[in-house]
Amino acid sequence: FGSRELLDVSSRAQSGPGRPRVGAMQGDFLETSVRYNYVFKAGVGKVLPAPKGRPAAAAASSSGSAPAVSSQAPVGESVQQGGGERFSKNQKDLQELCKRRFFYRPAFDIYGGVAGFFTYGPPGCAMKNNLIRQWRQHFVIEDQLMEIEDSCIMQHAVLKASGHVDRFNDFMVKDKGDESKFFRADKLLEEIMEEKLKAEGLTEDQKKEYTVVRNMADSFSLKEMADIFKKYQIHAPETGNELSDPYEFNLMFPTPIGPGGYLQGYLRPETAQGIFLNYKFCIEQNANRLPFGVAQVGKSFRNEIAPRAGLTRQREFTQAEIEYFVNPASSEHAKFDSVAPQMITFFHANEQLAGKEPFRMTMGEAFKTGVIKSQIVGYMIVRTHLFLTISGVSEEHVRFRQHLPTEMAHYAKDCWDCEVFCSLGWLECVGIADRSAFDLNAHAKAAKCDLQYKQLLDKPIEQEVLVLKKACGVNVMKHFKKDGKMVKEWIDLLPQSELEELAALTGPKIVEVEGRPFELTPELLDFERKKEKISVSAFTPGVIEPSFGIDRIFTVILEHVYYVRPKDESNDDKQTRAVLGLPACTAPYKVAILPLDQRVSRNEKYIEDIMAFRSQLSSLGLSSTSDESGAAIGRRYSRNDELGVPFALTYDFDSLEDGAVTLRERDLMKQIRLPLADTAELLRDLCTGEILWTDVAARYKQA
Repeated sequence: FGSRELLDVSSRAQSGPGRPRVGAMQGDFLETSVRYNYVFKAGVGKVLPAPKGRPAAAAASSSGSAPAVSSQAPVGESVQQGGGERFSKNQKDLQELCKRRFFYRPAFDIYGGVAGFFTYGPPGCAMKNNLIRQWRQHFVIEDQLMEIEDSCIMQHAVLKASGHVDRFNDFMVKDKGDESKFFRADKLLEEIMEEKLKAEGLTEDQKKEYTVVRNMADSFSLKEMADIFKKYQIHAPETGNELSDPYEFNLMFPTPIGPGGYLQGYLRPETAQGIFLNYKFCIEQNANRLPFGVAQVGKSFRNEIAPRAGLTRQREFTQAEIEYFVNPASSEHAKFDSVAPQMITFFHANEQLAGKEPFRMTMGEAFKTGVIKSQIVGYMIVRTHLFLTISGVSEEHVRFRQHLPTEMAHYAKDCWDCEVFCSLGWLECVGIADRSAFDLNAHAKAAKCDLQYKQLLDKPIEQEVLVLKKACGVNVMKHFKKDGKMVKEWIDLLPQSELEELAALTGPKIVEVEGRPFELTPELLDFERKKEKISVSAFTPGVIEPSFGIDRIFTVILEHVYYVRPKDESNDDKQTRAVLGLPACTAPYKVAILPLDQRVSRNEKYIEDIMAFRSQLSSLGLSSTSDESGAAIGRRYSRNDELGVPFALTYDFDSLEDGAVTLRERDLMKQIRLPLADTAELLRDLCTGEILWTDVAARYKQA
């Protein structure tokens, strides 16, 4: 695998199939979405300075408003120049904050914990729920999707039909000197290539070689992976011991069903299959109309080889998936024009294989030039981009990477991963796949259930079809004896494309019917072509699948919004003033209620006023927290800043007399004085983006 061999692999990747990749509106979106403003020079990003030390990606006000994005942005390695290096620098402090404030921590922690399992604490659970609520608002409500909730345990037959039993594998290597240590081969290879790329004095050929290997790590065959490990002499990273040859490992958790344990089941590896199983019933509820989408949010389970890096590689995690069912003959989307102007960073397969940088263009341009071949896929890419930036991900650290041909499953037409730059490098957070009709066809065949879409034609048409001759059908039943009827019915139900393949047979072929092999020969099969009048067009819908890893999105949001305020030179306080600049939509609490001191908190009028105020907040759907400790008010502001609370209300001695309170905005640290009676509805409007902090500051007296 020198440079020439790598080019050979690259060219094969452009044409040859490979193993399936392991794991898929109201108003003007572009006007209502949160985006950030950058100024660029000569194609290299320079981010506008942020107030009070805040990163520019988080510099929009916490009410959820920001200026529009420019038509240029940094790509590839230049994200480091746009502030990306701060993620690694802040990682340790952020992890300490998350543990100390109990955003999350290892599950079963008092027993020592088990890798790959985590518990979300009160602020983390609230933030995650808000993120899911925002996802539902953005996709389910605005795009008028259906939503279902399916079982977390699936029977063997379902996952056999979907291919998970046979092919849901990762390549694994183990430490020969310590067989308790296992590594996922592709991730280990990526890490080794990253380290090699950091070395000084590399030639351009070496840089290109290491870059191509890194980009293709998830698409090598088992033999290619073994050859690459030998070429680079890769050893166990912790011990330096030799590694075993790569081998396949199935990622599903098996579980017996029922007291006898005779029915084999698995914890579901993805939420998508539950949607496919219920497609038939969902389209009935949609008055048998296409296109339409079905969503599901829930837990999925994968027995990860080497779970690590916090929430990004867990054995139990939350997915939010959409299956958008379409007519495969059409790639148009009714709302595509509304998203066409959006600028997106693309990392096309051609650029990856050539070791080149990503590029930026509008979605409209991407569709016109063939970068994106389907308007539906393009629409989902933009909607995903907007969801992430609304939720707190910085726009300049988002890109969409196309799968290499060897990464994609044989049935997939196109796949794009939304990758977000963080302390771990580029992290896949969302997968958007054109899965064609594979899943519905697989379940239709295995369950003997008709899942085709029937469309009444305006005018009947005459169509030539291939059918098994009547005498041939009798011969098939005689040949296979007691299984003959089953095999004949299986042939009769095959789509025309597969019947054409059988008609063209020149030798025997083994087919699988209800999990059993049968040999079909050209002598046994005899077809004829008939003309039929067709008044109903029948086809299996194609599927576009956006699949969101909620825990990964949660992680990158925290990294992108975390910053530290500059220390006041006149103050001897050495405490790090960390802030989570979360937008209001994902913040765990919308407002912190702070009495000036404990004398105020003991006053009966304060207790009465705050009880009524909390009732108002609850009726408006706003969550709150309070801190009535004896700490100084500045210290309590800081405590809530590091929880990401966008607003703080201070009730002081004057409030007891005039009913007015002080409202503080987290990022600008500006304060206003206003009546307590106005505050709940004002907070509602700020949190929903109906008004901006600048409007509020102009309306009320500065404190």
